[in-house]
Amino acid sequence: MPAIDLARLRKQAARLADFFFVPDEFLKHLREVLEFYVNRTMRKQQAIAPGSNLPTYRTHSFVIKQIEQEISRRASDYPAAALELADLLWDEGHLETRLLAAFLLGRIPPQEGTLLVRLTAWTQQVRDSNLRAELLDTSLRRIRTETPDQFLELIGEWLQPERTRLWSNGIQAVISAVSDPAFINLPPLLKLIAPVIEAAPAKLQNEIEELVLALHKKYPTETTYFLRQVLAASTDPMTAITFRRISSSFPPALKEELREFIRVKPGQP
Repeated sequence: MPAIDLARLRKQAARLADFFFVPDEFLKHLREVLEFYVNRTMRKQQAIAPGSNLPTYRTHSFVIKQIEQEISRRASDYPAAALELADLLWDEGHLETRLLAAFLLGRIPPQEGTLLVRLTAWTQQVRDSNLRAELLDTSLRRIRTETPDQFLELIGEWLQPERTRLWSNGIQAVISAVSDPAFINLPPLLKLIAPVIEAAPAKLQNEIEELVLALHKKYPTETTYFLRQVLAASTDPMTAITFRRISSSFPPALKEELREFIRVKPGQP
């Protein structure tokens, strides 16, 4: 990869932005920019992103951030054009183009109904856990901050008992909200995730572990009380089993507070 000349990169990114309303041309010139900044010492051995099935240019993240900066205003001002471009970038199927597509969704005004349709569909196509986390963070940023009620409604839809295949979306979106300093609406968020915490399916134990750690880091007292309440009320043995499995990563104080609720009982593994 050539050394990044900031002045040159800014010109390249600005030229890309000129093609914002011509998606095919934007994609053509984007490929040229990404190819220019390929790290060729790594690309032969690793053309696929780690933990992913997506091809990658191995372009430095700074290049992507500069492009995002140049197209940000246009995406906010022209949501229809941003959606058209986002669709093309997503379908291109590279890690870098999908990151840009996720960024564009996050710049579109929350009132755009088709935004959420795309987001739900896209999350079902992602195997890369890092890309999925980025998608459920970046794409929901304006909804979280500008229309928190709409954000909570979306989380509620994803966490419906009959939609278990979407639970991981809801958990990841909650993790992003908890980690966002601008989001402070904790009580309704806890109410929404309580049934999922109680069900605690084994296939989601990694996500639940990440969620508990994120919650406890920002709201230790509230999280401890919430988890004690859920665990005490649960009649599902899977709740204690899952929490027993993941408790080794908990801070000592939290582990001690939950000990009585997750101890092994007769007949439990």
